[in-house]
Amino acid sequence: MKDIGLLEKLCKTCGISGDEKAVANIILDEIRPFADEINVDPMGNVIVFKKGKERAKRKLMLSAHMDEVGFIITDILDNGMLKFECVGGINDSAVFAKQLLVGKDKIPGSVCSTPIHLTDSDGKGKNPPVKTLCIDIGAKNKEEAEKYVRPGDSAVFDSPYENKYGRIIGKAIDDRFGCFVLINMIKSELPYDMYFVFCVQEEVGLRGSTVAAYTVAPDSAIVIEATTAADLPAAEDEKRVCILGNGAVVSFMDRSTIYDKEYYALAMNIAKEKNIKIQTKTMIAGGNDAGAIHRSRGGVRTIAVSVPCRYLHSSSSMIFEDDAGSVCRIVYALAENIAGSI
Repeated sequence: MKDIGLLEKLCKTCGISGDEKAVANIILDEIRPFADEINVDPMGNVIVFKKGKERAKRKLMLSAHMDEVGFIITDILDNGMLKFECVGGINDSAVFAKQLLVGKDKIPGSVCSTPIHLTDSDGKGKNPPVKTLCIDIGAKNKEEAEKYVRPGDSAVFDSPYENKYGRIIGKAIDDRFGCFVLINMIKSELPYDMYFVFCVQEEVGLRGSTVAAYTVAPDSAIVIEATTAADLPAAEDEKRVCILGNGAVVSFMDRSTIYDKEYYALAMNIAKEKNIKIQTKTMIAGGNDAGAIHRSRGGVRTIAVSVPCRYLHSSSSMIFEDDAGSVCRIVYALAENIAGSI
């Protein structure tokens, strides 16, 4: 797998839904020498065309989203504390007492709640709901806080990135990993012409992909994602969804898409032929940009390939490097087969 260090750079960059420009700038710097056409649309989607050795028989779009879950500042209280709302789906348990970076200057902050000695008996032992929480940046009062932060500013998890023993842990693996896969494909020699889209605002309703798919008007699409692995002691059998170490994940259905059955079978056959580790997502849950792409214009034949990821939408997501390599291999092989087919 090429240039795994780039994944760290992508994950550590801040970019919640609607504020993805810093991520887009890194991507643009990486791909400019290798892309034949680049367009940034009014929403901020980065749409790329890359020539291959031959013209494609089917117009193929590969898609990944740039945005991560995070927070948006809604108000500044008189005592200097910041009220906020989640941007994207974040469980209450993943928020309390976490360190954040706030605003354009990346001010350090901590998520705080009512002190435990002032919590009533009904609230003890429970995760405090987000609506009761504040962000503490150490400001003495509202006036001091307003020097650094204003309503509408973004906040993101502030967490280390680690790649040791084949385990990668960090924030925003969903879906900076998909962006990493697309960048490496653009840098490589392709068998056929292909389109690549780095989408905005997936986490708040597949908004960027809705626009991008309409613009590109592909015949077929491959969505590269990270998907929830629940292979933990409390889950058994199909409730584990997918398993770290068992390879790339393909799904036959989720909450927003019934995937192309021929492409699903094709992925399984390619994996068997090329000895690539692959697994099926065992629960009909979640969704991704495929939900918008497959319904665009007259319809788009679509498949999603994901890396299994524990603790998705948290400050410390975890994937295995071997699984990441399996995703890279199966996506490249799928892309070649689909673009070269009638």
